[in-house]
Amino acid sequence: MSMFPDRVLSGMRPTGSLHLGHYHGALKNWVRLQSEHECLFFVADWHALTTSYDDPGIIARSTWDMVIDWLAAGVDPAQATIFVQSQVPEHAELHLLLSMITPLSWLERVPTYKDQIEKLSHKDLGTYGFLGYPLMQSADILIYRAQYVPVGEDQIPHIEITREVARRFNHLYGREAGFEDKAEAAVKKMGSKKARLYHDLRTRYLQEGDDEALEAARALLADTQNLSHGDRERLFGYLENKGKTILVEPEALLTEASRMPGLDGQKMSKSYGNGIFLREAPESVTRKIRSMPTDPARVRRTDPGNPDKCPVWQLHQVYTGEQTHKWVKAGCTSAGIGCLECKQPVIDGVLAEQKPMFERAQQYLDDPTLVKNIVADGCEKARKLAEDTMRDVREAMGLGYL
Repeated sequence: MSMFPDRVLSGMRPTGSLHLGHYHGALKNWVRLQSEHECLFFVADWHALTTSYDDPGIIARSTWDMVIDWLAAGVDPAQATIFVQSQVPEHAELHLLLSMITPLSWLERVPTYKDQIEKLSHKDLGTYGFLGYPLMQSADILIYRAQYVPVGEDQIPHIEITREVARRFNHLYGREAGFEDKAEAAVKKMGSKKARLYHDLRTRYLQEGDDEALEAARALLADTQNLSHGDRERLFGYLENKGKTILVEPEALLTEASRMPGLDGQKMSKSYGNGIFLREAPESVTRKIRSMPTDPARVRRTDPGNPDKCPVWQLHQVYTGEQTHKWVKAGCTSAGIGCLECKQPVIDGVLAEQKPMFERAQQYLDDPTLVKNIVADGCEKARKLAEDTMRDVREAMGLGYL
């Protein structure tokens, strides 16, 4: 248990249309999480500039389409907060302040930093902004005191650096002058019975390492109504003999690797040009799947094939059931069915998945102001949360004097 809400944060860069790989890799998970946690989902437009600084027009072109794709996929503005990063300038302020305490070596060792430089070797990424993008990601998370961040395995180093930055910040600035005296004064405000229980649970945790005692003490603090925000922060830190927790160390919510293959058998990716877009027209989807390559051994209709060597078989794993799989295996290996016959159930599966997306998107296409209002409301909510965090950060760093 934490003194902060059970909050999830995730975002995407607006760098083009979303494809079904985005849906299976992230958006399906967002839809599930929004009913289980307080969720904030944001358009990472500043992050898009770290690699697309020479083509900023793509941000404006992609942002509204991307948000409509989120809504089409089932992200619900009544359950989740949807906002745009650049409309909450506190992100930039926290990024700047965290840059004062973050060692350069921490940024240079992030694996995706080196990977991106190699992958995008045609671009000049020797910029201050690109070097600092892992820290901007940390600021995005820490400013909302998010407990959880849904990520794939390749993004775990970003969560680790965020935890290190939060830990360093709390170590440097959480120990205010006279902390123990202020903490003990706060304990007395709990009332004699709760104060005795707090001390007992704290002692059991510090002397015996009793994790259950720690959880019970946190629950006690969460249920005690007559404490100020500052006193509650102190007592959460005092429990573990630490200072105030100003920034929360987030946890990675590891998402299953997307099994979504592209039309050529590689992972579906915009850069490979092998995708099916979330709201692609049915006739285009049908044409793309019907023209997919198959097992090279099937030159003629009468040639038997091997599903394991066919990209279409990978899509069957996502879009069709066990009975169809048996039919495909038997028909392909015996040349009992042709490739176009085999592709039809996949086409049907993709179109069935897209149908509710088109239906959900239609109202926003008919009236674009609905999307703008959703984002404006989300930016307002996000900014209030960000302002609360920055008030504490400024005060901790000695900037609360004006």
